[in-house]
Amino acid sequence: MKVIKKINNNVAVCLDNNEEELVAFGKGIGFPKIPYVLNDMSKIEITFYRLNSQKLLLLKEIPEDVVEISTEIVKLAQRRITKRLNPNIIFGLADHINFALIRQQKYKDIKLPFAYDIKELYPTEYELGIQAVKLIRNKINPNFSSDEAIAIATHFINSQENGEPSDLNRVVSSIIKETTIIIEEHFKIKINEQGFSYNRFSIHLRYYIKRIQENKQIEDGASEDLLNTFRKNDFSIYKCTMDIVTMIDEKLNSISSNDEMFYLMIYVKRMISKTE
Repeated sequence: MKVIKKINNNVAVCLDNNEEELVAFGKGIGFPKIPYVLNDMSKIEITFYRLNSQKLLLLKEIPEDVVEISTEIVKLAQRRITKRLNPNIIFGLADHINFALIRQQKYKDIKLPFAYDIKELYPTEYELGIQAVKLIRNKINPNFSSDEAIAIATHFINSQENGEPSDLNRVVSSIIKETTIIIEEHFKIKINEQGFSYNRFSIHLRYYIKRIQENKQIEDGASEDLLNTFRKNDFSIYKCTMDIVTMIDEKLNSISSNDEMFYLMIYVKRMISKTE
């Protein structure tokens, strides 16, 4: 295998024996002077063919240690989960962990719980989330929030789901589509629906809707001041989010809590910042 382009010390663009381009993950494969021939294939941990430019850009943007720990977590998960995981989970998981680390620095006391009791429904995935948090604490940030175990577990759950469309999924898909239109019209932009920011935003929306339907909205009372801060300092984000919340509440005959509104604002703001 010929290594032709370095992405970081542990990820590189390569050519296989058929001269087909791929992206390889492996400890130190991007460190030697490029180009070179890699003869020791035991160094390769995982390969990806036909990666799009967005995934390549993500690998360049996310710190090496986050990509490395994400790969380690996915390998651990695949040994524990009987169903085969979509290998692309590495990219979504790395994006999530990187965002969580950044968010934790900016909003230290914010918790982002998810829809239902994952501890009860998906004990294996939840335990993997716990182990992932321990790995991140040991190797990147000793203060990484334990609440992220549930968020990380959802990546494993979503990566192995192949069920038939349900009524809930149809409702969620409809709301996500309408939400996308609201954001695009409000900010006069075109959202890349294949992007990681949009995918993460969609995941949050999906669990937000499920929380509403199961009467498990986030209501810890900690977000009222932060909601007011958004209204004063980021009124455009605030107004767009309120339009989304109004639409969702009308469709589901619900009343969204201030906490749900605030968390949604965080995701809208992040997606817009990635789009602009």
